[in-house]
Amino acid sequence: MTDHQEKRIVYRRVVDLSHPIRPGIPLWPGDPVVEFETVAETGRDGYFLRRFSMGEHGGTHLSSPATLYDAAAGPDELPAPRLVVPAIVINVSAQTAENPDYVLTPGDVAKWERRYGPVPPGSLALLSTGWQRHWYDPDRFINADADGRMHTPGFGPEAARLLLERRNVAGLGIDAHGVDAGMDANLSVSRLALARSALVLECLNNLDQLPPTGTTVIVGRLPLVGGSGSPASVLALTQ
Repeated sequence: MTDHQEKRIVYRRVVDLSHPIRPGIPLWPGDPVVEFETVAETGRDGYFLRRFSMGEHGGTHLSSPATLYDAAAGPDELPAPRLVVPAIVINVSAQTAENPDYVLTPGDVAKWERRYGPVPPGSLALLSTGWQRHWYDPDRFINADADGRMHTPGFGPEAARLLLERRNVAGLGIDAHGVDAGMDANLSVSRLALARSALVLECLNNLDQLPPTGTTVIVGRLPLVGGSGSPASVLALTQ
């Protein structure tokens, strides 16, 4: 199908995959805090207006290749057609309930494919870990130990390579703070995905409400010129 052919999306329900933006949300260590400042009030100025600041990777967000690679594309260079993408959901919440360091394995992908069929090329692979349940407890969401090592689930490098290189998925998304497991200090999954200019979505919400197949994801991002990533408003249309 070419970009000039008609494309149709059939859906029954819309699911918001974004967390509300507010001060005090969980943040990667060292990231800028979320701040709001009132600059106009209805009683004084006739209208209400705030200024806000936050990091490019705060809250539900996408990472662009410029996050890890010099002179690479930023969020403003992401083509609009790539922001509307079919998605599959792999659920490992049972495993992460027992092991917060759990990573998706090629075996998990094979098990999913035996039940639902081959992962469609061009789809967004979403990993539902159940980690969203910790969002309102920032320390638990980041889950750092006394040495600062984070214990959070993610895509294993071998599974990510399988999905990106052999299944040709359009990108990876997760409800934890990173597609990399917290113990992966080298960010190997992010490096692999962003080197291919794949979508990388993190801190997603409500993945537990999505079916394994039959979802279309719409990613709204701020086209920040020269940026590394962008806070994102992400919607899922489910059949």
